[in-house]
Amino acid sequence: MKKGKKLYEGKAKIIYATQDKDLVIQYFKDDATAFNNQKKTTIEGKGVLNNRISEHILSNLSQIGIKNHLVKRLNMREQIIKLVEIIPIEFIVRNVATGSLTKRLGIEDGTVLKEPLIEYCFKDDKLGDPLVAEEHIYVFEWANKKEIEKIKKMILRINDFMIGMFRGIGIKLIDFKLEFGRLKTNGKNEIILADEISPDTCRLWDSLTEKKLDKDRFRKDLGDLIPAYTEVARRLGILHEQSNVSVVNVTKLSSVKKKTK
Repeated sequence: MKKGKKLYEGKAKIIYATQDKDLVIQYFKDDATAFNNQKKTTIEGKGVLNNRISEHILSNLSQIGIKNHLVKRLNMREQIIKLVEIIPIEFIVRNVATGSLTKRLGIEDGTVLKEPLIEYCFKDDKLGDPLVAEEHIYVFEWANKKEIEKIKKMILRINDFMIGMFRGIGIKLIDFKLEFGRLKTNGKNEIILADEISPDTCRLWDSLTEKKLDKDRFRKDLGDLIPAYTEVARRLGILHEQSNVSVVNVTKLSSVKKKTK
């Protein structure tokens, strides 16, 4: 499929047009950002790993009836996805209290929640993606009640599946971010899962050691995140040992080149 003009560039991905008006190409960048872009760098290989991991998770979600925008992975960094109208809300799903939740409410870090907590953030980088109430969504017509009710049911199904999937490979799913979009189907809007699901958008802790296997390694300066992301991919069974070595070697080689310039 031929890549056309750039339609949109975000912090971690670029969207390109194709000759099919209903499909676009999503390119995974190596850029790493945190704290609303206040902290940023480039980490060679991150986009490759996120592409593979997100493809694996979205493909598995499709198999349990969760419709999403993924059509297929094109190569190491690109996917063909369905063009959707993104609902301007980030849906934060929390199973364990950590991060901003503990800071806002004084909850002890690591507290296991009795049931999944869904929070809503308005997607606007300039405003810092502020936390909003469900009533805000309806008042400002970002989505209607029927859409939100459907999304919440999908979220709980996704959460149940992902908790089990990660538990099976020795990883705790602490929290994660989801986005949804409207897909025109026979003249009507259908709500489907969009964006990506990867260690960039999830908090993942090793079940035994609670070692962070996600972007908190970058946020909190816990060490290189490539080995952690590679470990997640390896446990999911989508990287053979040779691929594992190749990704890490590419990263090391890039770092050496930067230091010698």
